[in-house]
Amino acid sequence: MFHLEEELKKLPKQPGVYLMHSSNDEVIYVGKAINLKNRVRQYFQTSRTRSAKIEKMVSLISYFEYIITDSELEALVLESNLIKEYKPKYNTMLTDDKNYPFIKVTLGEAYPRVVLARQMKRDKSKYFGPFTSGKAVKDTIELLRKLYCLRTCDQGTFHAAAKDRPCLYYQIKQCHAPCQGYISKEEYDEQIRKAMEFLNGNTKEIRDELTKKMQRAAEEFEFEQAAVYRDLLASIQHITQDRQRITDGDQKERDIIAVSTELDEAVVSIFFVREGKILGREHFHMTGVQGEAYSTVLTEFVKQYYAGTPYIPKELLLEYPIDDMELIEEWLSTKRDKKVHIHVPQKGEKHKLIALAKENASMVLRQDLEKLKREEARTIGAVNEITQMLGIPSAGRIEAFDISNISGYDAVASMVVFEQGKAKRSDYRKFRLRTVQGPDDYKSMEEVLTRRFTHGLKEQEDAESEFGSFNRFPDLIMMDGGRGQINVALRVLESLQLSIPVCGMVKDDKHRTRGLYYQNQMVEFPKNGTSFDLVTRIQDEAHRFAITYHKNLRGKTQVKSVLDDIKGVGPARRKNLMKHFKELSKIKEASIEELMKVEGITKEVAHEIYNHFR
Repeated sequence: MFHLEEELKKLPKQPGVYLMHSSNDEVIYVGKAINLKNRVRQYFQTSRTRSAKIEKMVSLISYFEYIITDSELEALVLESNLIKEYKPKYNTMLTDDKNYPFIKVTLGEAYPRVVLARQMKRDKSKYFGPFTSGKAVKDTIELLRKLYCLRTCDQGTFHAAAKDRPCLYYQIKQCHAPCQGYISKEEYDEQIRKAMEFLNGNTKEIRDELTKKMQRAAEEFEFEQAAVYRDLLASIQHITQDRQRITDGDQKERDIIAVSTELDEAVVSIFFVREGKILGREHFHMTGVQGEAYSTVLTEFVKQYYAGTPYIPKELLLEYPIDDMELIEEWLSTKRDKKVHIHVPQKGEKHKLIALAKENASMVLRQDLEKLKREEARTIGAVNEITQMLGIPSAGRIEAFDISNISGYDAVASMVVFEQGKAKRSDYRKFRLRTVQGPDDYKSMEEVLTRRFTHGLKEQEDAESEFGSFNRFPDLIMMDGGRGQINVALRVLESLQLSIPVCGMVKDDKHRTRGLYYQNQMVEFPKNGTSFDLVTRIQDEAHRFAITYHKNLRGKTQVKSVLDDIKGVGPARRKNLMKHFKELSKIKEASIEELMKVEGITKEVAHEIYNHFR
């Protein structure tokens, strides 16, 4: 038993990390402290003024635990790792998990390559980036290989090729075949140097050279070769067009970070500056920010983002000061192995860049909120419309059922689930009918519903099935049909002593959903409402899921032929039999002599086939 006052007394006056747990053992908050005793006790002091978010969190705390660390820096690192692991509900969370690519020049190899890398390693290679666009990185690498005829093969292939002949890339003039010694190491190194100059942004030399080659080829009427040079020039222009010089001419590597918040959402905008150029920008979404100061949101972003990113620049320019700035500088410097500085510029060009990042963050957030409003209208708004139409208390979880068969053959059923107006595919279920023979949709639906809810009741009774497949019951059941299907559902629910509203999704002569049949009445959709679209999506999804399952079963049945049950007949012989006779009925009627004419069918196998059908 956890006794709060006793546990608070036991807290040490040391740095560490604390984890707040709810009654179901969920970690709802993770924090760090330079003094665990002082920090954790603050949450339970009634005299302290707290935000509504923290007030709610504290009301849900059932117990806490803590981990002692040797220093506040260790606590900072551990806090970041635990937040990433548990994703606590009441921490301000970075929701994006992006991995940015680098361009890697493998200088540790005798004949270096230019390749894509997902992380920086402490090796002899030179890394450029990170870049925000994986496609741009691949385009750049491909362009460099064409421009400078750099090898693409790995080390094993390279050494093996030295004993063989040059590969296709040599034949199409995209590699100088260093594996064959067709280019000296000094000449190859010069090509690598030019490639690295290109990656540093110095493209004038190669553009001038390509322009001259294009003009010379055109003058000599080699128009195809001139077009190749023209396309290479266009590629360079495309790749470099978004790179802009920073106006102060500063060559530092830095990230420029600003934030915009509204309600419980935030967008953080970063501009990546490398070698004095803006290489790109990116936006990150954060949740759980309501009531939090901008500085707190930025603090959480910096800790969570730089805990996971492989590259840390020399400098961070922030819109607001962050908490524990010196400690975070020390942490980042340790990760980088070089000093990292954090600044909050108040004027000048750096402040203008911050303002630009802020404007971008605000724009993205506005767009996101507008999109969110539209999404809420088509989901939660539609659910609310349905509850009003039917006069039921809730339709937060809707389950819809559909039957699929061809003349009763391989009859199957689908159960699709929508929560708050959104498809919850993890809860979808498929049923293969066990007791029904022939095309009887009513009996099929009776079997499916009985199995679904009987299973659910068993899971609810079993404490170990808390997270079972069927233990959650719907607020509303939708049947793909009219009064008959509804009556089947109501009869099943009554036999199991369950009370769940049931309605039918009724279509018109043109197979369009026109209303809901509920309590022996047709209920029309409101004009210009969103419930019509939601019900149509539910009906289409139930039908699609059932049809897909039925097609899969039919495919498997077709693959599993009756011929597979015959001794000596495997996939190859079955294929040859069908190819020769075209129809199964002709195989059944064939004589032993006729069967032996099929490729691969021996006398013994022919006897097995013949006897099987008699």
